[in-house]
Amino acid sequence: MCTPETVPDIPETALSFRFVRSSGPGGQHVNKVSTAVQLRVLLPRTRLDKPVLERLIRLAGHQVNGRSELIINADRFRSQVRNREDALARLRSLLERAIVKPKIRIATRPSRAQKRLRKDTKIKRSKLKQLREKPREDG
Repeated sequence: MCTPETVPDIPETALSFRFVRSSGPGGQHVNKVSTAVQLRVLLPRTRLDKPVLERLIRLAGHQVNGRSELIINADRFRSQVRNREDALARLRSLLERAIVKPKIRIATRPSRAQKRLRKDTKIKRSKLKQLREKPREDG
């Protein structure tokens, strides 16, 4: 996993916050106060390396729109400040996952000895099961 030091800082010019009314239960309070946060990250302004940016877009999925904006909606909490922190934490988490370079898998083939061992094991198992069968009546 990445350490906080390896996560690149995103410039303030790439971030924009919008505060909207939260959905769900809450009575009058939810209709009066804009506590939900919509964090928009302009991906071209983030100064991320191209491979990291591509992995970030793939990880974010439907959160990235056609204008290359990553949109994170945060409305878990009743306070605007906590929702803002939550949105930034979720962005940081996405960045941490995008920075990790996936390990390239190299396909290998089983050796001749492994193939022979597998075949011998199957033959042995087959013979064991044949011994459990009822004897046939030859007639």
